[in-house]
Amino acid sequence: MVEAADLATFRRHGGRLGAAEACFPQAPRPWLDLSTGINPRAYPLAPFRRDALRRLPDPAALARAEAAAARAFGVTPDHLAATSGGEGALRLLPWLLQARRVAIAADTYGGHGEAWRAAGAEVVRDPAAADAWLVVNPNNPDGAVMSAPAILHSASRRWTVVDEAFADAHPDVSIAAQAGGRLVVLRSFGKFYGLPGLRLGFVLAAPQLIAKIRLAQGDWPVGPEAMAAATHAYADEAWASRTRTRLAAGAARLDRVLRRAGLEILGGTSLFRLARSPEAPQIFLQLARAGVLCRPFDDPARLRFGLPGAGRDWVRLTSALTGGLP
Repeated sequence: MVEAADLATFRRHGGRLGAAEACFPQAPRPWLDLSTGINPRAYPLAPFRRDALRRLPDPAALARAEAAAARAFGVTPDHLAATSGGEGALRLLPWLLQARRVAIAADTYGGHGEAWRAAGAEVVRDPAAADAWLVVNPNNPDGAVMSAPAILHSASRRWTVVDEAFADAHPDVSIAAQAGGRLVVLRSFGKFYGLPGLRLGFVLAAPQLIAKIRLAQGDWPVGPEAMAAATHAYADEAWASRTRTRLAAGAARLDRVLRRAGLEILGGTSLFRLARSPEAPQIFLQLARAGVLCRPFDDPARLRFGLPGAGRDWVRLTSALTGGLP
């Protein structure tokens, strides 16, 4: 029997379905995974030619994918490199930038601190005491947005890395087009386009740093499916516009569902909502026993919810929150 005190497995990050199935074997299947901030309606990719997996990825296809992403972000291709997801980029950068002390907010994605500590850097909270600054913008998990002038001022004095993993849904906050000098921007494909399994991300930076990233990764940083997805999806501006509207409506609907269940909305983005309740550990367990996975935190009063997709998923979440049957 899993108790409220035994949730450490699920606090590290979302998507722990295997652990959920093991901890809650009696929960109805399939699980409804709301523990991540992933678009529940993925970009409609064209059928993929499986024979492409029988040969090494084509450098020309990678160049086309990077060019499509560069156009979407407002930079030239020499300012951008594809990586194995945003996670691949954030784990690599500390080794290349070699800052001794990096400022990272306490309430943000924990993978950044892990990566910098692994590279030998000291992680501090005060940017004034650091020679590098890491900002998640919009922030995960509360959706807070740092102003562009503050970020650009920092980049005039030290390495400033901006993780824009959720900026596709909120392009007005992005400063990707200004990447260069000591400003480095990370982007993630899988969240907004609903295809995290492709493991595709990008680093936007000065050409000298991009050249180092290419050398560190070698000739095949991503596979042919990811290349094809980027080439088509980043050119489809109509889909992106419709999706932003739909996600914003879904986030507002999710707020209403959570408030009716007694949770307080703390913030978030169009892809996830952060909520608070003194009963949060019990709510997590109640949902899990109904086959609905959300994300708990070290702060036991907090829970994060991704957006349901199909109508039946909204019904299932609402029923689980009220203790009803799915």
